[in-house]
Amino acid sequence: MSSVPTHCPYCALQCATTLHPVARPGAVEVRPAGRGGLCRKGWTAADVLTVPDRLTTPLIRNAAGELVETSWDTALDFVASRIKSLQQAHGPDAVAVFGGGGLTNEKAYALGKFARVALKTANVDYNGRFCMSSAAAATNRAFGIDRGLPFPLADLGGAGAILLVGSNIAETMPPAVTHLQGARDAGGLLVVDPRRSATAGLTEDDGGIHLQATPGTDLALVLALTHVILQEGLADTAYLAERVDDPDLLIRSTASWWPERAERVTGVPAATIRRAARVLAAAAPVHGGAGAFILTGRGAEQHSKGTDTVTACINLALALGLPGRLGSGYGCITGQGNGQGGREHGQKADQLPGYRSISDPAAREHLMRVWGVEDLPGPGKSAVELINSLGQADGPKALMVHGSNLLVSAPNLASVRERLASLELLVVADVVPSETALLADVVFPVTQWAEEDGTMTSLEGRVLRRRAAVAPPGEVRSDLAVFAGLAERLGSKGFSTDPGEVFEELRRASAGGRADYSGITWERLDAGEALFWPVPGEGHPGTPRLFADGFPTADGRAHVVAVDHRPVADDLNADAPIYLVTGRLLQHYQSGAQTRRVPELAEAEPEVFAEIHPRVAAQLGIGDGRPVRLRTARGSMVLPARVTTEVRPDTVFVPFHFGGVEAVNELTNDALDPVSGMPEFKACAVEVTAAALPAAGVSA
Repeated sequence: MSSVPTHCPYCALQCATTLHPVARPGAVEVRPAGRGGLCRKGWTAADVLTVPDRLTTPLIRNAAGELVETSWDTALDFVASRIKSLQQAHGPDAVAVFGGGGLTNEKAYALGKFARVALKTANVDYNGRFCMSSAAAATNRAFGIDRGLPFPLADLGGAGAILLVGSNIAETMPPAVTHLQGARDAGGLLVVDPRRSATAGLTEDDGGIHLQATPGTDLALVLALTHVILQEGLADTAYLAERVDDPDLLIRSTASWWPERAERVTGVPAATIRRAARVLAAAAPVHGGAGAFILTGRGAEQHSKGTDTVTACINLALALGLPGRLGSGYGCITGQGNGQGGREHGQKADQLPGYRSISDPAAREHLMRVWGVEDLPGPGKSAVELINSLGQADGPKALMVHGSNLLVSAPNLASVRERLASLELLVVADVVPSETALLADVVFPVTQWAEEDGTMTSLEGRVLRRRAAVAPPGEVRSDLAVFAGLAERLGSKGFSTDPGEVFEELRRASAGGRADYSGITWERLDAGEALFWPVPGEGHPGTPRLFADGFPTADGRAHVVAVDHRPVADDLNADAPIYLVTGRLLQHYQSGAQTRRVPELAEAEPEVFAEIHPRVAAQLGIGDGRPVRLRTARGSMVLPARVTTEVRPDTVFVPFHFGGVEAVNELTNDALDPVSGMPEFKACAVEVTAAALPAAGVSA
């Protein structure tokens, strides 16, 4: 094998890499491409290809309750037979499909098509509901389109100020930090986070301002920042008059959020709020600044009011005249590797390929023509709603999971475990025996990044080529082969196992949609073209920057939506007087199913922990490294304490990458955002007490 250019398998930054051959079968060496860099996860990504417990053969649960090896034909025949009998007894919606934001565009597209054409079920959603859904809902209703960053990431480098709301990119995507340097040099890096995270630490030494708000109060803080902009005459009034539908609504909706009121809610001093607003305004084009950006991440979005928080950030950006201006704007920092492309092509409950609404008659007609069918199911349930319906009298009896580890990544895990156990059939396609795969009735071993061809879409809407460098081990097949094999057994045709053929069909399916890929070809990508969607024709150069000439709304203007602060769904009380927040670590990714198997990463962060402020630790008699019990309304957990001033005294932080007795999502709240369906991972009330050894375990 010669060296193969591709991209890192982890986050949506999708850093370019080159894979080089090594002596061991199935193994490669990862190197950054060109002058680019990689984080620790990227450097060690090749280790996942050869982990000792890699799934290489289909597994089926026998009469003794054990997962044993079987043939592909036996596994596919069994699953197809069970699907047929369940649908005959209960209807097509008796079978559900759950996808993932790490699947290639081709696999995400095929998953949605398989659900709606072969299974004819409305019950399909994916774990991107836990990632980008609030930002997607907010940008769609404000701008008429959802692309995480409607500008190239490199544009950030020229900005004089960047407001990061709930994003710790120094740990989640470290190579992106280089793009913050210009703002930091100007003293304009503004970070909203209840922790002094690695990203918040970049504001030190005059790099900017850390706004260390109380968990769950980002919305109030952003309303106050907007209040200052509007009341101090710092807004871009010409932009508001020309490009925004209702500037007066923006003024009215923030008029009562003076900084002193926000200080009482957020804990951020009123003077700091005013200073941050003025720094942001000074960098805006209307004041002759170098440019300003407002960026949101999961810390702002994973709340039952996440859509409204993002909407407030968009409203602030509109007040300053940022969206559509070169070198300025609003954007959402996508988390999963294909979090952008994964939701554009049909594995989301309410969407069809090309980012079309499944409720739009014209969109349905277009897809029916492409797929050669006469009808399609309507919109289904969002992820948590779907999970909660599993095994219920009127809910799905079978679930197929592709690219997701629900028993670590979903909220309120005791309920999730109960719902999965109630199923008559659980099928999981995975690379390793994840916590969810170990519960399955059938496990399909599938390819991973360096073993497959396809495309991914980065956080900036750029479509990238993934290239196979090694052959998959054992009897491993692509998810495409799973869909095709089952579809054939279910009497449905038109499912290819060739990712190139699937992409060609995706191009036709997306044509004319908001996320139009019809002009993108693998040949153009292989030739090195940087293609940002929409690309409506093969001669089209792509669209790296959106909104320069208007917004894709009915009136061509950005739409203001009035929002207001409200407490977290599970707020503090006498029995639970501290907030629990969750987040990521530099060394791990998502549910940790991959990174916890990489020795270098596992040794660096081998177990879960709880960050606790020294004042709280002293009050409770908890020493560093000693066991602490966290109890919420949903469960309790014992884990070692890390005593640190990096968190607020009213806050405990726990990373979510660990499974089993170390899974913090045993405690998190599944209350949903009414617009996006996003669960409230990021904040809930917790009781904190000293615990006896041992220092790991969960009880109801």
